[in-house]
Amino acid sequence: MNHTLLTAPSIEYGQLTPMLIVFGVAVLGVLVEAFLPRAARYRAQSTLALGGTVAALVAVVVLAVSHDFGATGTLAVMGSVAVDKPALFLQGTLLLVAIPSVLLVAERSLERKPADAFAPQASAVPGSLAERQATHAGAAQTEVFPLTMFALGGMLLFPASNDLLTMFVALEVFSLPLYLLCSLARRRRLLSQEAAMKYFLLGAFSSAFFLFGAALLYGYAGTIDLGAIGDAVAVDSSSTVLAVLGTALVGVGLLFKVGAVPFHSWIPDVYQGAPTPITAFMAAATKIAAFGAMLRIFYVAVPGLENDWRPALWAVAIATMIVGALFAVTQKDIKRMLAYSSITHTGFILTGVVALDGEGLSATLFYLFVYGFGTVAAFAAVTVVRDESGEIGDISRWAGIGRQSPILAAAFALILLSLAGIPLTSGFVAKFAVFQSAAGSGATPLVIVGVLSSAIAAVFYVRVIVLMFFADTKKGDDGGSATVVTPGFSTTVAIGLGVATTVVFGIFPQPLLTLADNAAVFVR
Repeated sequence: MNHTLLTAPSIEYGQLTPMLIVFGVAVLGVLVEAFLPRAARYRAQSTLALGGTVAALVAVVVLAVSHDFGATGTLAVMGSVAVDKPALFLQGTLLLVAIPSVLLVAERSLERKPADAFAPQASAVPGSLAERQATHAGAAQTEVFPLTMFALGGMLLFPASNDLLTMFVALEVFSLPLYLLCSLARRRRLLSQEAAMKYFLLGAFSSAFFLFGAALLYGYAGTIDLGAIGDAVAVDSSSTVLAVLGTALVGVGLLFKVGAVPFHSWIPDVYQGAPTPITAFMAAATKIAAFGAMLRIFYVAVPGLENDWRPALWAVAIATMIVGALFAVTQKDIKRMLAYSSITHTGFILTGVVALDGEGLSATLFYLFVYGFGTVAAFAAVTVVRDESGEIGDISRWAGIGRQSPILAAAFALILLSLAGIPLTSGFVAKFAVFQSAAGSGATPLVIVGVLSSAIAAVFYVRVIVLMFFADTKKGDDGGSATVVTPGFSTTVAIGLGVATTVVFGIFPQPLLTLADNAAVFVR
């Protein structure tokens, strides 16, 4: 009898350092939650999460400046993880965006004026006055920190996955914590839990589509490795029915995560119902990670099927830009307006993906970088406009905010102008880059639709700016008026980073454009 010796898989731990740090911090956070006294958890958890994120960012920088992974990159863990320039760029972007997001989650200065989004329910008689007051108390639910770190770890792995199985595992690792995080708002408990349930159910469907598509691609190529699938398509380009169907289903799963039409219906409800710090993190980081995975699928696995998937992506991009812009104009809630704005920007980013060349890849990377910081800053500004019942979502009640707090209103206005694509902001440079790459690849109709959608989008951005600076203050149904609460250090940093990114890369974009251009090479 022959005995075959099983060899242990080779795992290059050094190449996986950023992800290992984040997952290690998440596990430590679980232990802190289990064993530390309640009074000590907040400080320990916030320090651990922020320190782990910074340490992981340092590890990404060390890997990026190291020449150990070759000219374009290398494959780790038996080829399942790609450590290449796009992966490191996206991981660095995710970690940079995660720093203000974690600070925003850790913000506690708003707890007593009025309550924080994560106010836990104290032990009291259900329905009693004590319970209602405890619901509005200020102590933190510290389990948000390890959940956020688990989600961040999955996001780091998602754009670096070099096979479909690893990509699916990463998808679930960052999705499951987000489902829980969306339900943790205590102020509007039912709205938050409804949002989490919608996100969970639709996310489960999208995961099923992704997994079924992966099975079809495996049936076609006999492998789940992205580079090998691309080689199989190049060799046999005649009988590709399974490959096309598999690509379509995998694309559905990814388009759901980025919030593209017609897979966008969850975005407004989830963004509105989730705690605003979680909305900020999710809106920025999920889009970065999902677009990173989408780029790897279309640029590495199925570029040979571009005649099949590019027309479909054209249609999705056009519908996404138009629907997002038109529906945003009609919104009366600030978070829902930003949600439809996010959908519109998904369409803009898709124009860069459609280009299918190095210019399109670098433009998309640049767009994701500046969009992430701007989005976190926009939602951070939302957290400080409040009344006695909490954050104010009604856009009409933002009237006169500019006279109360000119600095905050000016910062928020600058972010909105960047999202609208006004010149001398990073948003303008990002849009110009993706539109230029799309036009260069023959997708001029996409650019025309993008410019028209940008013009429509300017309407609802400018409407908010006009309300803040030129309209009279409006009182709520209870007679109370909106108040701009003095932001704490964490919220100030989150808004400040967004403003700095908007200005610096709007006026001096070339260093970041060069960095993105140098990173636009996938390893196979």
